[in-house]
Amino acid sequence: MANRGKGYGVPLNNISEAVGNTPLVKISSRICPEGRTIYAKCEYFNPLSSVKDRLALGIFEKAEKDGSLKEGQTVIEATSGNTGIAMAGLTQIILFRSSLYTAVAMMAAQRGHPCVIVMAEPFSVERRKIMRMLGAKVVVTPKAGKGLAMVEKAKELAEKNGWFLCHQFETDANWKMHYESTGPEICNDLNLIGAKLDYWVTGYGTGGTFSGTAKYIKEHSPDTKVILAEPGNATLIGSGIKTPRNDDGSPAASHPAFEPHPIQGWTPDFIPLVLEKGLDEALQDEMVDIPDGVSVAMSQSLARKEGILTGISGGATMWAAVETAKKAPEGSVLVAMLADTGERYLSTPLFASISAEMNEEELAIARSTPSWILEP
Repeated sequence: MANRGKGYGVPLNNISEAVGNTPLVKISSRICPEGRTIYAKCEYFNPLSSVKDRLALGIFEKAEKDGSLKEGQTVIEATSGNTGIAMAGLTQIILFRSSLYTAVAMMAAQRGHPCVIVMAEPFSVERRKIMRMLGAKVVVTPKAGKGLAMVEKAKELAEKNGWFLCHQFETDANWKMHYESTGPEICNDLNLIGAKLDYWVTGYGTGGTFSGTAKYIKEHSPDTKVILAEPGNATLIGSGIKTPRNDDGSPAASHPAFEPHPIQGWTPDFIPLVLEKGLDEALQDEMVDIPDGVSVAMSQSLARKEGILTGISGGATMWAAVETAKKAPEGSVLVAMLADTGERYLSTPLFASISAEMNEEELAIARSTPSWILEP
């Protein structure tokens, strides 16, 4: 590489300055259909390894600007994990940045904002441990309550204790961060090589990545087709049924089309308000249902064939991109969002077939020379 050894650039003042500007990585012909080009937007290059770093930073920047987050106030949010990890990390530095000039504020900044994350039981234990490593308290809600339970619990705790509720599923700060960063990054990077974006492919959790990025792309590349994917056994959008809402826009009930699915971070048991706003603008050109099993298989293929270690949602998005590419005109350029790292899924079906112990082939390699053989 021409820039190897050049350095990152000017040293950063804190880790939040590393959020965004993630790379597009070309997918080889081992996965990409012939005559088409697919780029992966690798969001695990964010400092806390997921696209949700953008969302968390956007919420904090808005709260700093409008004064809704008070000095030393506890921050709380309901999340499948990635937003919680980003929140837990950013709470450690955000107050320091905004309150630099008084000794009391600096002491509070060194402690950071207290952070409480409410998380549904089925999500991976790795996420809980990472959030606790970052100093957050993690409250786990029972599996039976699905995603709605964690949202209701977070709201209940915020109201009782006077905590700052982030409202990631409702706040415009969510999609606006992607409009201001993710969308421009994709268009600018492709412009550098003179490429036209024909298809942009994503799934949805809160809907912020979809709504904000698609809005920017449609304004600056109107011929680009936006492909939105959801689990085949939880087609909330495909059902045509809307989510009933409370006065603050939060969901009032679980969606009747929801069924449990393995794509953590995608498709909670309600249609978030942020997502609904994007749907109301008809930002998507096509919906793709993800069949059972293909997400894990594609994530494993990306790791083994491309050296790209992404989570189950990244596999789902890439599968949708490949299927779209198969039908696309020759020469088409596609970008697929890879939301996070595969390391966040060690206890999930993504790694279920991968043993920590040596298999017979590995034992045969070990036994092929005489020293230091660890026999089972």
